[in-house]
Amino acid sequence: MAPLRFGYGTNGLTDLRLDDALGLLADLGYAGVGLTLDHMHLDPLAPDLAARTRRVARGLERLGLTATIETGARYVLDPRRKHGPSLLDPDPDARAARVRLLIRAVQVAADLGAHAVHCFSGVTPEGTPEDTAWQRLAEALGPVLDAASGAAVPLAIEPEPGHLLSTLADFHRLRHDLGDPQLLGLTLDIGHCQCLEPQSPADCVRAAAPWLRHVQIEDMRRGVHEHLPFGDGEIDFPPVLEALASTGYQGLTVVELPRHSHAGPQLASRSIEFLRKAATEAAHAPPRIASSRTAPAAPTPVRGGTP
Repeated sequence: MAPLRFGYGTNGLTDLRLDDALGLLADLGYAGVGLTLDHMHLDPLAPDLAARTRRVARGLERLGLTATIETGARYVLDPRRKHGPSLLDPDPDARAARVRLLIRAVQVAADLGAHAVHCFSGVTPEGTPEDTAWQRLAEALGPVLDAASGAAVPLAIEPEPGHLLSTLADFHRLRHDLGDPQLLGLTLDIGHCQCLEPQSPADCVRAAAPWLRHVQIEDMRRGVHEHLPFGDGEIDFPPVLEALASTGYQGLTVVELPRHSHAGPQLASRSIEFLRKAATEAAHAPPRIASSRTAPAAPTPVRGGTP
């Protein structure tokens, strides 16, 4: 099995300067970082982005870290609307602002040598027919995928509870709607699998393997969208890590605790210790016996908001 490469998301280290956050992760033995483009770290809208990105690239190289670019900053585009505007916004100019941000993220990823750019669909606006929302999403992603192709950086869309694209089945709908573009991949959040997918998280990993470009990981409970430190939820992690390793996944597996920055350094330390122990258990587990069992259907609606 391929060794897994663990990272930690900067959205869980927002009380630290970026240089301090990267130094912490390197000291703890992480292989990389999920770098959220936001005002407190690498602001995608401030002047001199290319020069600032080159500086970050030098820091990553010096520390031996790799990166994934994440675009889930809450208020980077609109100081009054969380995650707004989205790719589904009724206003075409607002949708275009999100598209420009994602294209900029692709360029940052290329300059950093990042292995993927994460994104999400957004929540369907009130009063918007479902077919209209899917059409907006496909049209908005067109120029982003063009930029991704030109930069040779995969775009990894995340199924997010409460969003238009919320499940693996929704990812496949989008993939087929777009004609199965080579650069469209998947961000799989292990907690989200526990929260609402019909399959177990380990089975979700195996089902998603051909399209897997980025992985986020944290604990979670069934039917409750709340990112939890390891051990505070319901997930059995050794089977999940065994499934990831057995697929040959080589990207980062990034700890995603966006509401825990107040304890970021401590949780980063605890998380890498937890994941190493779980990976060791996975490596020494007996061979898996295939099972057709799936988890029970998720409660509806899912409780908890978007991080």
